[in-house]
Amino acid sequence: MKQITPYFPLAHGVPRVDDRRILSGIVYVIRNRLQWKDAPKGYGPHKTLYNRFIRWSRLGVFDRIFVALTERAGRSTRLMIDATHLKAHRTAASLLKKGLFPAISDAQKAA
Repeated sequence: MKQITPYFPLAHGVPRVDDRRILSGIVYVIRNRLQWKDAPKGYGPHKTLYNRFIRWSRLGVFDRIFVALTERAGRSTRLMIDATHLKAHRTAASLLKKGLFPAISDAQKAA
């Protein structure tokens, strides 16, 4: 967590739920293919999990974290994630248009 903490946006005034707990909740929901409302209460309010996921995706937080971790590992600048075990929901195609997937290359994006 120490390596990725600098990549989270700063709070603006109001104290907010711990970023580490929220990130763990986001990973838990995605890994277990849950709806946001089914996230365990220990990770914080489900609305907060969803809002942070959307906000951080649009701000490129996950992109910066992935790039930083690959650079520190001394590997190439290209990061590949094997997701062959995941099922895509029928609405997943619209996430690409909304810019919620990390930018993985300079190649032309699907329309």
